[in-house]
Amino acid sequence: MRWQQMNNKISVLIPAAGQGKRMETSVKKPYLMLGDKPILSHTIEHFEQNSVIDEIIVIVDESDFTICNEHVIVPFRFKKTRELISGGETRQASVFNGLQTLSDDVDYVVIHDGVRPFINDDIIFRCLEATSECGASVAAVPVKETIKVANKNQYINYTPERELLWRVQTPQVFRKSLLVEAHNKAIQDGINAPDDATLVEKLGVPVKLVMGSYKNVKLTTPEDLRFAETLLNDRR
Repeated sequence: MRWQQMNNKISVLIPAAGQGKRMETSVKKPYLMLGDKPILSHTIEHFEQNSVIDEIIVIVDESDFTICNEHVIVPFRFKKTRELISGGETRQASVFNGLQTLSDDVDYVVIHDGVRPFINDDIIFRCLEATSECGASVAAVPVKETIKVANKNQYINYTPERELLWRVQTPQVFRKSLLVEAHNKAIQDGINAPDDATLVEKLGVPVKLVMGSYKNVKLTTPEDLRFAETLLNDRR
């Protein structure tokens, strides 16, 4: 599958400014080694090699500019990485900072977690195709487990239908104008949401779920990192 609208300008924002305390290491998650390169380098590499991506903007803590350049970007000669942007206090603020750097001719914005290194072209193209039709899409996978919704005392309140439940991933892809509108409205209304799709939903705009991959994991804990090493070895 290949996305055919090659005349659209597509920018990727990669938030990687989190502290990653659950990884239980003194090194921040994006800079931990996975095989022969840092996790963040694996992530950037997928978009670097994708034929329809025009530019990549990496969002990190300002104090990490040097380590990110010296260990993540320069050694691997990434050409599409336009610049590093300072992150905000929240992920939402970090993405907003990235949006401010985009030129007027950008058509689509791809948001992808810096520590989700097993993204692939098929997922990227599926999201772009869906967004070209409806303006907003997110990669996601159906949940495998039965989910229980609890009350504040940790008693089961009800059991939702599993067939309707999806675990959201990234990339999340939007028409630039729609995403900018959603972020501006969130600032106006004092809303802080867990992801960009939620902000778009609050505009009353439907967001399309696109099949992701169970391998497209976000590396958050030491167990995730061990699983990632297994995935990397299998891919090789």
